[in-house]
Amino acid sequence: MQTFQSDVEAADAFKASYDQLKQEIGRVIIGQDEVVRLVLTAIFCQGHCLLVGVPGLAKTLLIQTISSVLELKFNRIQFTPDLMPSDIIGSETLDNNRNLRFIPGPVFSNIVLADEINRTPPKTQAALLESMQEYAVTVAGERHALERPFFVLATQNPIEQEGTYPLPEAQLDRFMFNILLDYPSFQSEVAVVKNTTTVKKQDLKHVLSGADIRQFQELIRRVPIADNVVEYAVRLVHKTRPGTELASSEAGQYLEWGAGPRASQYLVLGAKCNALLNGKYSPDIEDVKAVAVPVLRHRIVRNFKAEAEDISVDDIIRRLL
Repeated sequence: MQTFQSDVEAADAFKASYDQLKQEIGRVIIGQDEVVRLVLTAIFCQGHCLLVGVPGLAKTLLIQTISSVLELKFNRIQFTPDLMPSDIIGSETLDNNRNLRFIPGPVFSNIVLADEINRTPPKTQAALLESMQEYAVTVAGERHALERPFFVLATQNPIEQEGTYPLPEAQLDRFMFNILLDYPSFQSEVAVVKNTTTVKKQDLKHVLSGADIRQFQELIRRVPIADNVVEYAVRLVHKTRPGTELASSEAGQYLEWGAGPRASQYLVLGAKCNALLNGKYSPDIEDVKAVAVPVLRHRIVRNFKAEAEDISVDDIIRRLL
């Protein structure tokens, strides 16, 4: 763990570390700069990410690469209809002396990839709720703490809808960002094909340890922020709530319900991290706007009128901005 004389020095080191991280990740992940930025922002804000994209866009490779350059333990859980909660959090079993012993599940890691999370029933999806919020799991009345830092990255496939179970709102709200992955550009795909069809293998360097990440997570929470920026973030969230005092006309027209207080918290934390990543020591309103879409995208629900007029959630958020 690094030692800094002041928060300004720590902020400069954070920016330098991020640039180095981006450079290392870019050796493997090509053309997904915005996705990488948002995933790293969530990690440094102690948040979790939901990635939505078609198969083959390197969602798994992305998180494996990030875990490698961050020198963190990584586990991948393939969610299927027959997956049980004990397959995620672990279970108690009898040892040779016939004593109950807890066997930790794959959730006991630093980075957990919940692949195709909506393929499993809500009962199993809920097994992640406690770990995402409390950084612990409870089995047979006994609480087991998870190693920090802890980060869940869940993926969803938007194409195959059969055999899927929608995520409960309580679980969706625990994700800091909902990130949409799109197809790469022509030039990016050419570079991807060149890199992946040869025997050459990229040896990635470790940039940050778990202790370094915890240090930067605490730094972000100490970043000063002006009252007007906090008020802008909270007012933006209030605009999404139909029938309330600060609701916008778009919310009344097109939304069934809006975002909760957790959205305001993540807007402020995301703005603080975004400011540091851009070399600033305090966030402004533009930093709030930079993270608003992925923060709000999964927290507001369109009504029938919006669906009938083919107005997307992203369109509504941009109107609010």
